[in-house]
Amino acid sequence: MSRAVLSLGSNLGDRFAYLRSAVADLADVLVAASPVYETAPWGGVAQDDFLNAVLIVEDPGTDAWGWLRRGRRLEDATGRVREVRWGPRTLDVDVVTVSDGGGDVHSDDPELLLPHPGTPERATVLLPWLDVDPDAVLPGRGPVRALLDALPAADAAGMRRRDDLRWDLSRDRPR
Repeated sequence: MSRAVLSLGSNLGDRFAYLRSAVADLADVLVAASPVYETAPWGGVAQDDFLNAVLIVEDPGTDAWGWLRRGRRLEDATGRVREVRWGPRTLDVDVVTVSDGGGDVHSDDPELLLPHPGTPERATVLLPWLDVDPDAVLPGRGPVRALLDALPAADAAGMRRRDDLRWDLSRDRPR
C-alpha cells in the first residue's frame, strides 16, 4: 500500500476550479482533503495570493514516482508552465511524503526529493495537513504540530481559511 500527502496550490485563473480538478481526478484514491486556505505567495516573487490545500491519497499500485507523474499530469492539464521558480501557477502539486509497506520513502533524486524539503518552513502545507491528520509526522523532522509551532506566528496568522470554498465530493468525483 502506498500513501502520500500531496500539497495543492493555485494563484492564476480560477484557482478553486484548478484545485477542484485535482480533487476530482484523485477522488478514486482520496482518503482526506483539507479545507482550502488563502495564503500570501512564498518565495519572493511578486504575484497574487494562493489557494492551498492538502490531500491524503492511497493506492496500492502507485509508488512515489507514480504520485509525482500523476501530480505533473494534473499540472499539465491546467496549462501549468514552469518559467519562474516559485512563480505564479495554475496548479502546483507537490508530493510531500510517501509511505509504503516498508515505511517512509526517502529520495535524494533532484526530480523527487522526499520528504519534500521545503515542508518544515511552510505553514501553507503544515496547517492544512494538520486539519486532515492532527497526529501527522514529517519523516526525519518530527511532529507537524511542533514544526508549525516553531514557525513565526505571522506565518500561520497570514493564512485565511476559506470556509466558503468547500469540496463537493459527490460532484467533484469522476463519473
